[in-house]
Amino acid sequence: MLLYLLLVLQTKANAQIDPAHCRYPLGMEDGRIKDTDISASSQWYETTGPQFARLNREEGDGAWCPAGPLEPADVQYLQLDLRQLTFVTVVGTQGRYARSSGNEFARMYRLDYSRDGRVWISWTNRLGKKIIEGNDNAYTSVIKDLHPPVIARYLRIIPVTAICTTVCMRVELYGCPWTDGLIAYSTPEGQILSSPGHPIATLNDSTYDGVLERRRLSGGLGQLTDGVTGQDDFLQTHQYNVWPGYDYVGWSNDSLGPGYVEVEFVFDRMRNFTSMKVHSNNMFSRGVKIFSSVSCWFKPRLIADWEAEPVEFHTVLDDRNPSARYVTVPLGWRTAKGLRCRFFFADVWMMFSEISFRSVNSAIPTQSPPVITSSHPTEDSSMRTTLDTVTTPNKGASTDDNSTSILIGCLVTIILLLVVIIFLILWCQYVCKVLEKAPRRILKEEQTVRLSSSSDTIVLQSPPVPPRVSQMDPHYERVFLLDPQYQGPAVPRNNLPELSQSAEASGFGGGYAEPDVTQCTPHQCFQSSVPHYAETDIVSLQGVTGSNMYAVPAVTVDSLTRKDISVGEFPRHRLHFREKLGEGQFGEVHLCEAEGLLEFLGENTPLPEWDGRPVLVAVKQLRPDATNNARNDFLKEIKIMSRLKDPNIIRLLCVCVSSDPLCMVTEYMENGDLNMFLSQREMESTLTHANNIPSVSMSDLLHMSAQISSGMRYLASLNFVHRDLATRNCLLDRRLTIKIADFGMSRNLYSSDYYRIQGRAVLPIRWMAWESILLGKFTTASDVWAFGVTLWEIFTLCKEQPYSLLTDEQVIENSGEFFRSQGRQIFLSAPPPCPPSLFELMMRCWSRDISNRPSFNCLYQALRPHVTH
Repeated sequence: MLLYLLLVLQTKANAQIDPAHCRYPLGMEDGRIKDTDISASSQWYETTGPQFARLNREEGDGAWCPAGPLEPADVQYLQLDLRQLTFVTVVGTQGRYARSSGNEFARMYRLDYSRDGRVWISWTNRLGKKIIEGNDNAYTSVIKDLHPPVIARYLRIIPVTAICTTVCMRVELYGCPWTDGLIAYSTPEGQILSSPGHPIATLNDSTYDGVLERRRLSGGLGQLTDGVTGQDDFLQTHQYNVWPGYDYVGWSNDSLGPGYVEVEFVFDRMRNFTSMKVHSNNMFSRGVKIFSSVSCWFKPRLIADWEAEPVEFHTVLDDRNPSARYVTVPLGWRTAKGLRCRFFFADVWMMFSEISFRSVNSAIPTQSPPVITSSHPTEDSSMRTTLDTVTTPNKGASTDDNSTSILIGCLVTIILLLVVIIFLILWCQYVCKVLEKAPRRILKEEQTVRLSSSSDTIVLQSPPVPPRVSQMDPHYERVFLLDPQYQGPAVPRNNLPELSQSAEASGFGGGYAEPDVTQCTPHQCFQSSVPHYAETDIVSLQGVTGSNMYAVPAVTVDSLTRKDISVGEFPRHRLHFREKLGEGQFGEVHLCEAEGLLEFLGENTPLPEWDGRPVLVAVKQLRPDATNNARNDFLKEIKIMSRLKDPNIIRLLCVCVSSDPLCMVTEYMENGDLNMFLSQREMESTLTHANNIPSVSMSDLLHMSAQISSGMRYLASLNFVHRDLATRNCLLDRRLTIKIADFGMSRNLYSSDYYRIQGRAVLPIRWMAWESILLGKFTTASDVWAFGVTLWEIFTLCKEQPYSLLTDEQVIENSGEFFRSQGRQIFLSAPPPCPPSLFELMMRCWSRDISNRPSFNCLYQALRPHVTH
C-alpha cells in the first residue's frame, strides 16, 4: 500500500498534462534516443544514415539524407521509436551544415505517428493542414509547436518538396511521458447547440484521429486528451480562428435518447485504476450541467466480456457556481485494460473538454471490487466530494498550514518505500540463488501448483477438457521444470502405428464448411502416426537468431553433413543492404536487394514472375566473431534448408559461404508476418466495406490456417520439429501465400513473446506444450500444440497475446496443471468468430496426451477444402 500511496501522491501533482509546460527534449540531441531506435526509409551514404539526424550535432556527414534527389511524389521518412507512449508538443528541425561543407535542408515536412507501430496516422493541425514549415537555411534550428499535440510512441518525419532537390535533416522532439496509458476512446459524435440570440456552438471532437462510423467515434484520441481545458463560457476558446464551442465535446439529452453518454476507453496494458478526472462545463443558465452520476464497467482484456459489477458515483450538483470544473470519480482500485463509462445527464446538455486517469501500471486484481456510491452521502463524504468537484479560488492560510505536514508525510512514505524495495531486491536475489543451486523437485500427482491471487479474478471460458487417461504415463513421472538438460525417453519406432490416409473432410454449412474432425480417430490420423523423437534422438540447430529452430533427427543431420549444399554461391557484391530486419545471439537478418538474382536462379526460380521491381531478399548473416559451434550449426542449417522445397515453407535461394561473413539468402515476404498483417485488420462486414477499412473474411482465415497446416505437414513428413510455430513466424508474400519461417525470435517487436530462463534459454512458453515446458521434450506433437495456439491467434486477428491474463510464471504453473490432469488447467477461450468444430480441433491440439492430438496430416485434411488455387 505504501507504493500505491506514493503513486497517488505523484499523480496528484501531474495528473493532467499542460502542453505549455510539457516541452522537454526527448533525447535526440543528448543521445537518450539510441541509434537503434532511429531508422529511415533510405540513406544516401552510411555517413548520412538516420543515426546522424540529431539536432545541433555534427557526427558523420552532419545529418540524415535520404537516397537521391527528392521528387515531389517521393515519400522518404526518418522514424523514431520513443520506447513509450509520449505526449509530443514540439518538433525542432535543422538542415545539413557539416562545418560549412553542406547546404541541404527541408523547407517543408509532414508528420506521421503511431501508438502501436502498426496503424499510422497523418498529423493535421486544428484547421486540417498537414504541411509544417521547415528550414530556409542549413544551420538555424526551427522550432514548431504541434497544435494539436501528438500522443504516440513512433513518429516519422517526412520531408516534402515542391521541386526535385536534395534534402537533409536533423531533428529533436519535445514533450513528456504519457502516463495515462490511454490509447483510444470511443464516444458518440459531438453535436451542435443552436439557440435564439446566441452563436451556434459546434461541439464536435475536431482533432479526433480515429474513425467516424454511424455517428460514433472509435479507435483514436482527440480533444479530450489534448491538455486544453475549456473555459467557464463554452462559447469562448483558447485557440484562434476557430468556431465557438471548439474546446468542448458536447451532447444533448434530447438527441441521444437513453439519458446518458457512453464512452469507452482502451489502455496500453492492464492497469489498476484509482480515479478518473473529467473536466466538465457547468453553465446551467444555458442548460449545461456536469453529469449527475456515472457508472463504469471494466474488462481485463479487449475480447473479454464486461464485468457484471460496475463502479457507480453520484455527483454533488452545484446550482450556484457556473464555473467549469474537474469532477474526480473514484474507481476503487479496479483492474482493467478497457473501461466503459455511462455519464448520466443532469440537464439538457453535457460538455467535456478533458478526461484523464490515475492508475498504477502493475495491475493487482481485487478479490471483491467495491461498488462506490454516494447517493446518500454523509457530511464528511459530501465535503470531500465538494472539494473535488468545485473550484475554490481562495484557500488562503489553510493550504500553507497543511503544506509542512504533507511534505513530512511524503518523505516518510518515500523512506518506507525504499526500505521495502531494498528488502524485495535482497529477497529476490536469495530466491534466485536457491532456485539455481537446489536440485529439482519431483512433482507428485497429489501436489498442486497454485496460481497467484490474481487468478481469482481471471474469467476464462473453460471448454470441455479432453479425456484423461486412466493411468499416469510412466514417461512423465519425473518432471524437471524448465530444465533443457533433461532427456526424455525415446519411443521405439517399431511400436508406432502406420500412417493412415483415410481422413476426410465434410462440407460446411452457412456458406462455409466447418472442419470435420470427428472422422480423425486415434487409430487413423492422430499424432500416433508420426514418430515422437525424444531429445536424445534430436539435434537442435542454434542458427543465426540464437534459437533452436528446425530440430531434426540426428541421423538426418549426420547424413547431410556429408553432402554438398544444393543451392548456388551468389556473388556477395550483388547484395545491396536496405535495412536490418532483426538480430539474434549469433547474427543478423537484413533486407537486401539482390541484383541479377532471377538470372542467377534460372528456370528453377521459386520467385513469382518479375514485374520490373527490384528483387528483395532476406539475408541471414553470421557474425564474424561467432563461436565454432555456431558456425557449424549455421552450415548445417544451410544444408537442411536447401532441401526444404514446399510452397508453404520459406525457401533458401542461395548462399555466400566462400568467405566471411557466412550468409544465407531466403525469400522476402512483402506483406510481413501474419501477426502484424491480421492485427491491422477487422472481420469483414458491411461497415468495413463502406468505410474502406482493411478486413479479412472467414474464408481468408480458414485458407491461412490450411496453408500453415500444409507447410507443417511437409516438415512433419521429414521428421522436422519447428519448436516456434506462431503467427509471427508465418510470412506473407504479395499474393498472400503463407510461408513458415523462423525470424520471430530475432525481432525486438516480439521479445515479450519469449520467456528468458536465467543463464540458459529463451522459450516461447505461451505456445509450448506442457511436456516441452516441464520435460524439455520437443516433438511433432508439441508442434501440433503450437499450431492450435496459432489457430487461436488467427481467429482473434492477433489482437491479444495468448493467456494475456497470466504472467509467464503462471503460464508455467498452468502447464503443471496439464501434467497432473486434475481438471484445473486453464484453456484459451473460443474466439468469437471461430466455428465450433474448429475450436474443437484446437482443443484436441491441446490434449494432455500426445496420442490424442491430431497429426498435421489430419489437420490438413480437415482444412484442405478451404485452400484456393
